[in-house]
Amino acid sequence: MKKVLIIGVALCATLSFLSAQTKAPKKPGIGQSVSRGKKVYEQYCLTCHQVDGSGVPHLNPPLIKTSFVLGNKTKLVQIVLKGMQASEPIDDEYYSNNMPPHNFLKDEEIADVLTYVRNNFGNKAAAVTVAEVKTIRAKN
Repeated sequence: MKKVLIIGVALCATLSFLSAQTKAPKKPGIGQSVSRGKKVYEQYCLTCHQVDGSGVPHLNPPLIKTSFVLGNKTKLVQIVLKGMQASEPIDDEYYSNNMPPHNFLKDEEIADVLTYVRNNFGNKAAAVTVAEVKTIRAKN
């Protein structure tokens, strides 16, 4: 009975070790970026886009699974840098409240807040990197 117990314990320990070794690695840095981005969101974005990303109907667009949030990262970065003054349709809805430019934010802050938005409120999209923001800013 002792041999069976010892073998069973050893087998469990081995399987546990192997399981821990084969788990998919998390994307490096995305957790930290999301955490930092949440702070930026709470300071600069929450008032208009709301705590849950739902926006304000016909004034401020939602950030929940919209083509702007999940789509082209360049366009999204440009909106943060330049703001949005046009009443442009977002998923067939028009929003009339102008968004001021946030070009005073550092590249890392923009990357972090957009990564936060693209991975919260039910969204699942690729992170925005500091290098991408830097490149887009340089072209403006």
